[in-house]
Amino acid sequence: MRKTFAITLVLGLLVALFSVPVGAQDDRWDGSDDLDTNPLFCGMEEMMEEDDEEGEDEEMMEAMEYDGGQITMGDDMEDMAGADIVLVDVPKLVGIGYFAATTQGQQEAAEELGNVTVTTDAPTEANIDDQIQVIDSYITQGVDGILFAANDPVAIAPVLRTALEAGIHVVGYDANSEPDAREWFVNQAEFNGIGKSMIDSLVDQMGEDASFGIVTSTFTTPNQARWISEMWAYASDCYPELEWLETLEAQEDAVLSFQQAQTLINKYGEDLDGIVAMTSVATPNSADAVQQAGLCEDIAVVGLATPNDMKPYVNDGCVRDAILWNPVDLGYAAVYIVRAIVDGEFAPGDTSVMAGKLGELHVVNGSEVLLGAPFVFNADNINDFDF
Repeated sequence: MRKTFAITLVLGLLVALFSVPVGAQDDRWDGSDDLDTNPLFCGMEEMMEEDDEEGEDEEMMEAMEYDGGQITMGDDMEDMAGADIVLVDVPKLVGIGYFAATTQGQQEAAEELGNVTVTTDAPTEANIDDQIQVIDSYITQGVDGILFAANDPVAIAPVLRTALEAGIHVVGYDANSEPDAREWFVNQAEFNGIGKSMIDSLVDQMGEDASFGIVTSTFTTPNQARWISEMWAYASDCYPELEWLETLEAQEDAVLSFQQAQTLINKYGEDLDGIVAMTSVATPNSADAVQQAGLCEDIAVVGLATPNDMKPYVNDGCVRDAILWNPVDLGYAAVYIVRAIVDGEFAPGDTSVMAGKLGELHVVNGSEVLLGAPFVFNADNINDFDF
């Protein structure tokens, strides 16, 4: 009798370790960072309310002092307004649809402007050491500007500071560095907006007490870490009965993303209600794992992804929606911002910048330019997009 009771107690403790309600956790989910969070209001109210509240947040953020870096000006660089400039784009990696889309946007902007040349060059894997090496080589060669999406915000900072000291303009997009290591960062969407959208989608599909795992890139990738932190904060406030199971790293790798989703499916079985995928690689491959397991009706895949990658899963009903922004616009905005800096039309203290067809983009958080709100791709609209 005592032996049976002891075994039951041990099993109960093991289960408790693997699945802890959000509201009962003192520590953040694995993969999050330790920065302050700013969770939005609970529930899925009318968009007008959301816009009003986000507008108030933006007004508050616009008052923050500029915290970006500055280039070292040489005698031959004092007036390059209107001059031809050469930029290099160094994303996390090449060979995936997401960064192919940002490159497309950069080329569109360069063609419109007529006095900008952009070349994309990056590793084929999301490796920070290789990314640093690529950037360093272009500092040596000499370019007018560097665009980047960081694999690690801290590790990439020294080489970016070297670029600024060499008189090279530095603008980030998609994944930030330490602020003083670049002049501006193009933020695709507010981190708390992404976090809210992801959690609301999961809850709407699987309920307020759903159990889920996360597939991310790495625990140190800055944008994924921020989104996970904001998801944690929002869920803690609004859906404390949600059960986070664990976070697995997939390195922006398609095969590993599929395998990590399989790991969650096999490890948690019927206790797994959802997979939240944090990258454009992890989301379609997590959906593929769920589809191959025949569990589309039992496991919701919620994630960030490009529409072309998700069309097969959304159109056949295995995935309800995918959340993102337009990465073409993200790359497009980054090029226009560098051009505006060089032309003297955008400087520290400004609260907005004009970005071609995107119109006026606003400054938030001191030295970030906000692209806009997250967009939800679903069966009603996903076939209208091609990227």
